Amino acid sequence: MLSLVFAYAWSTGNIIFLGAFFTIVAIIVATLVTTTLRTLRALRANAAEAIRWKSDFHDMPSSSRTCRHVFTGEFERRVCNNEFNCNGCEQHALLLAQQNAAAMPVNAQMNPGFALPLDRLYSRGHTWTKQNTDGTYVIGVDDFAARLIGTPSAIDLPAIGTRLSINGSAWNFKKGETSVRMLSPLEGEVVETSDGAQGWYLRVQPLSADVKTGHLLRGAEVGPWIQREFDRLQNYLADPKIGLTLPDGGMPVRDFTAEFPEKDWDAIYSTLLLEP
Repeated sequence: MLSLVFAYAWSTGNIIFLGAFFTIVAIIVATLVTTTLRTLRALRANAAEAIRWKSDFHDMPSSSRTCRHVFTGEFERRVCNNEFNCNGCEQHALLLAQQNAAAMPVNAQMNPGFALPLDRLYSRGHTWTKQNTDGTYVIGVDDFAARLIGTPSAIDLPAIGTRLSINGSAWNFKKGETSVRMLSPLEGEVVETSDGAQGWYLRVQPLSADVKTGHLLRGAEVGPWIQREFDRLQNYLADPKIGLTLPDGGMPVRDFTAEFPEKDWDAIYSTLLLEP
């Protein structure tokens, strides 16, 4: 007889029922505990990425923190001190309203031979993102970074279900002994990965309907930004005695590391791909 239950009999059927019942309860509890732990780990990881980005940003040279409104000619010189968080910048909101009123043309001026489609948004870390019809976003690497890195020896992609944070780690390219960290242009959960053959590396499901993309470059900003990046790269590659002469007569080569193996590529990647 079961304590406190009148006339309960320990029959085979009752024992099987109780065993099944408590097994289901145990599974539910274990699932809840596992889900909670995963959520806490994800929150801690995102917090760590945010702290890392804040620290990295303020360690960058001023040339890496150029305000986006310099690219459109609204300022001759201006440095961003807001971690590229344009939504929190009063000056950006004012200038954006003026841009809209003037109906600024969308073009790719000053593009020094790189393929930069304007149907996507670009991160200062040289990744891009584009929305799919199903609401997910794909993330790839722009042509400048692709030529900068060349053919990687390996690609370290995140696991499905990994949560990305804005300007946090997205994936790593391996280039010999060097690991090159690419930054995520947006926040979301990884639902698919690719080796890049499809033109992108990650497909991401946003974590909310309010997808934050205000910090990303677009339209008329893209060409001048890449021109400045290319100018910076040429300065790094130039021989201080004779200046820079690119192997193909001035157009971007397919693999800068292969053409200039003697250069300090750790330092170049660190500066141009925003990884101090």
